[in-house]
Amino acid sequence: MGNKVALHNLGCKVNAYEIEAMQQLLEEAGYEIVPFEPGADIYVINTCTVTNIADRKSRQMLHKAKKMNPEAIVVATGCYVQTGGEKLEKDEAIDLVLGNNQKINIVEALAEYAENKPGHGSHVIKINQTKEYEELSIDHTAEHVRAYIKVQDGCNQFCTYCIIPYARGRVRSRNIESVLKEVRALAEKGYKEVVLTGIHLSSYGVDFPEEKKETLLSLIRAVHEIEGIRRIRLGSLEPGIVTREFAEGIAALPKVCPHFHLSLQSGCDRTLKNMNRRYSAPEYAEKCELIRRFYPAPALTTDVIVGFPMETEEDFEDSYEFVKNIHFYETHIFKYSRRQGTKAAAMDGQLTEAVKAQRSEKMLKLHEIRAKEYETAMIGRTLELLLEEEVEIGGKTYFMAHSKEYVRAVIEKTDAHKVNDLVKAKAVDFADEHVLLAICEDLY
Repeated sequence: MGNKVALHNLGCKVNAYEIEAMQQLLEEAGYEIVPFEPGADIYVINTCTVTNIADRKSRQMLHKAKKMNPEAIVVATGCYVQTGGEKLEKDEAIDLVLGNNQKINIVEALAEYAENKPGHGSHVIKINQTKEYEELSIDHTAEHVRAYIKVQDGCNQFCTYCIIPYARGRVRSRNIESVLKEVRALAEKGYKEVVLTGIHLSSYGVDFPEEKKETLLSLIRAVHEIEGIRRIRLGSLEPGIVTREFAEGIAALPKVCPHFHLSLQSGCDRTLKNMNRRYSAPEYAEKCELIRRFYPAPALTTDVIVGFPMETEEDFEDSYEFVKNIHFYETHIFKYSRRQGTKAAAMDGQLTEAVKAQRSEKMLKLHEIRAKEYETAMIGRTLELLLEEEVEIGGKTYFMAHSKEYVRAVIEKTDAHKVNDLVKAKAVDFADEHVLLAICEDLY
């Protein structure tokens, strides 16, 4: 077995974190990381299973790897592996299978495979029966200036459309000291912004015994104390976590970015009930009001599913009006995708793709209007920008950046600044679609 490894990730930010952690384990073991092209000895594909399309993409990528080098070892890891069952056992493109909570063993699994050559090596556990958090970690990241930190895995919610609890198992939280050790190491390497992420971030700590009790708020407070970290960004949150104590608690921490992704899925109570989302539209609206009580102009973003089974035209209009009235900065729209193995897949009242497309288009137009409104309101304000990369717009070279609200902005490139600097800059205009032009005022 050669030592050239190519890796490819499909799916969410948690998956992206895990493949970076696997890459670092392989590097430490002496493997050479190469591009995902012909010529590698080993291909590692971290798969996704959130939709049937994700399943298909995962299979396609595994087969692509085998075609690029039929003699290579093709390793399938991740969520599709966890739910794929017999399909994977029969798939001749796959040599080695590593399920969730087994990625940390990738070096050992490859060594075992090389020694035994079993034809089809499999390392998949019954994910719903484990209570152990998989202690993966990173000390650098491909993003260069922003580091995603996985702090939690699994989900106990069982929304009717979602396969993830079956692929990821029950809630498992990472030991707080392990998180802080990783954040300190990243801070020492110059990272100024960390993003706390997980499969169900709001559940962080619910599985800890009483004597070791931690919550997402106590974790944020601990990360806030780490020298060198200037920004803390939060991954997707459930509305239920937004209590007065939580909102007041994070508002007292200046490093926490006023950018909150509150998962909605529908603004119609009937649809929310069919989804098993465990809150009503008015309750969700109250959570948004609570955040706005403590932050003057927060960036509120969300996810919305259109065309859920039994969603009538009236239900959709209720959802549309609700989204319209909340004034989100960004709304990520998903056409309902029937996912085998979920309750929603077996529901009556499945809608046509044409209806889903029509509703999606209407919601997307609203998203564009609201995004532009929020960005326009930034003009004239002084923003804190983290410079991320050089870009060219209209023949001029700029530094691309994000504000604390996660609004994109550029400043003209000069020798006074470099990538990873934090600067104060006044937004004066648009440089491009959804990109503000800002004039630099100060270096932090």
